[in-house]
Amino acid sequence: MAQDDLQKHLDNAMYGTPLLKPEEQRKYMGTFRERCYLTMTITQMNSSENKTSFLTELKQHPDATVLLNGSMDIALQSSYIKLINENNTNFTVVNDFVTNSPDALGLILTAKEAVNESVIDIEEKYAKKEEEPATVETPKKSFWHKLFH
Repeated sequence: MAQDDLQKHLDNAMYGTPLLKPEEQRKYMGTFRERCYLTMTITQMNSSENKTSFLTELKQHPDATVLLNGSMDIALQSSYIKLINENNTNFTVVNDFVTNSPDALGLILTAKEAVNESVIDIEEKYAKKEEEPATVETPKKSFWHKLFH
């Protein structure tokens, strides 16, 4: 038993502590899916509508922390850091587990504990509600009206 503990200790010292759900942590910049309130890809961050939706979500969760992709364009990153600071929210620029591809996550609004939001993608959560054309309902005709007219 002591041999196994010694080997485990040596492995942790040489390779680092093993991660729990490493694929999920890579995707969500070091955090878990169940802790996310909102996610935005780098492409989605360029939309002004998504920026407004992000501010709405930010105000709903004042205790949240924002994780920003450290490899995205510095101008885009700076504009979001300015918004985050204006709302007195904590943020972290993450340089591990990130890429600069357009479909990579650029921003995550996260909690310290599990919140289990069912929808976290900003465009799904704040989907544009298209106006349906108003349909005029014709009143139903009674049985007697149909029978005699």
